[in-house]
Amino acid sequence: MLREKSGETPAPGAKALEETTEDRDAELARLRTRVKQLEKINAALIDRVERSTDLQGGAFSMFETAISLEAMVRDRTGALEIALERLNTVNAELAQAHADATAARVLLRDAIESLSDGFALFDDEDRMILCNRAFLKIFPYFEAISDRAPEFSELASRLARSGATVASRVAPERWLKDRVAQHRRAQGAHVQALSDGRWIQINELRTSQGGTVGIYTDITSVKAEDARQRARELAERNLALQATLDTLSEGVCLFDQTGHLQAWNEGVLAMLGLEGEAGEGAPEIENHEMLRSWCLERQGLDRAEALDWREEGEARSLGQLETMCMMGERHVVIRSVPLKNGGMVFTFDDVTDHVRFQRSLTETAETLERRVEERTAELVEVNRQLVDAKNEAETANRSKTSFIASASHDLLQPLNAARLFVSAMDGMAMPERAASLVQQASTALDSVEELLEALFEISRLDAGAVQPEIQPLALDPILTALRIEFAPLAQAGGLEFAIPETDLWVRSDPRLLRRVLQNFVSNAIRYTEVGRVCVEVEHTKDEVSVRVRDTGPGIAEEDCAQIFEEFRRVGKTQKIPGKGLGLASCAA
Repeated sequence: MLREKSGETPAPGAKALEETTEDRDAELARLRTRVKQLEKINAALIDRVERSTDLQGGAFSMFETAISLEAMVRDRTGALEIALERLNTVNAELAQAHADATAARVLLRDAIESLSDGFALFDDEDRMILCNRAFLKIFPYFEAISDRAPEFSELASRLARSGATVASRVAPERWLKDRVAQHRRAQGAHVQALSDGRWIQINELRTSQGGTVGIYTDITSVKAEDARQRARELAERNLALQATLDTLSEGVCLFDQTGHLQAWNEGVLAMLGLEGEAGEGAPEIENHEMLRSWCLERQGLDRAEALDWREEGEARSLGQLETMCMMGERHVVIRSVPLKNGGMVFTFDDVTDHVRFQRSLTETAETLERRVEERTAELVEVNRQLVDAKNEAETANRSKTSFIASASHDLLQPLNAARLFVSAMDGMAMPERAASLVQQASTALDSVEELLEALFEISRLDAGAVQPEIQPLALDPILTALRIEFAPLAQAGGLEFAIPETDLWVRSDPRLLRRVLQNFVSNAIRYTEVGRVCVEVEHTKDEVSVRVRDTGPGIAEEDCAQIFEEFRRVGKTQKIPGKGLGLASCAA
């Protein structure tokens, strides 16, 4: 059954009809006022005619007055008839408007009553002018006063006094204040929990006329399904947590804020020897004190502080604590972790094998250190012997260098004398056989002189007597000298010989650079039977490369490191006359 305030339009849906009715009422009132004015005019005219008759008394005057009065009455009567016709039309339209408004009101009542949700409409003075049966079914406390358009504050006070909501049972005054404030804001939906277990969603919005419309939906079944869903999710999480705990190698037990055991795994049962002490899989350590007593008295825990229960401030400041303990013959690491809800988690990790392994590693490390020290001593002794051998080799090398230098110097004197004798004989007339012997002797003396000069040069380099004097120099004069010096030798051997001209400058020792290039070109001509020998100059960035190329037998890759040794000749070059000292002096 609908409840509505008498004498007022019930709903905003009939606004157009109300405006039409008001316009027609105003038009009707105006016409009625106009008819009264016309009646007063007629009365005034008749009275005037009568008074004129009394004053003049003339028949002609009365005739004229009657004609004038008849015309005026006819005009006024026509106007009155038109006004009455319009009045009848307005009355008919007004009756139709009332009928339409009544039909609209009925339709609105039926629509509101058909709602399964509670519905209530409050006017701009916050009085309830309309509600449906679903609303009174949700709030039966309002049925007795619903006919007299109560204010919302009165309805909320009834709920607060009756304790119909959970919050009003705890703090009725505060709940009343908050509920009235929510209603006045009317900014959307909120949920109220009723004391009988129902949950009501209230959705309040403002109307265009300043009132408030409220929709009240019973969502108890939705809340129940949500609670069941949460219970299922919690059960699944508990199963996942238990499965996770069982996969851990460590023993784990979890206590709530009151110190009662909430969760554990098989590892803690095995580590604390509780398999045979548990009933139906649940340990006898029902709380923290029982765990502490069990570990101290039955397992021989040597450090009781490892199982201390930490208060909130201490737990927050220290965080996780880790303690190495002995439980009988076992080494155990006990970790205590505080939880945000005030509970604690204790984990037990048997590290006996790890400790033994560490001890074994320590012993092995000590043994290795001793061996390293012994080997280090041996290496020190070997290094000392190597240093002594090096010193002896350097002494021997210096002696060799000194001997070579002295011998070369001493041998050059008789060699020069012999060359003088051979030169003197070369100018004499003698038989062909004797001249050939003199020529061979001169060649042999040249070879010996060349050998001695190479040995002397090497000894000077070994002794450090030759120090390079680096200076800027033009490369072309050195190459020109090489071209003049070796062109006849190459031509005699039937070789093509080419040295380019260049305007490049380099920083080097001119004497040593010329000696190195002489040795390279000399070897190239000596060991090349056919083909060509050429010198190439290449400039790249800040470097100048000088290469000597030939078409000789070449040097095998495995022999490249040996050719710079003294008296070392490799491959086919051993059959060609030479001493093996040219490249040695270049390397020195």
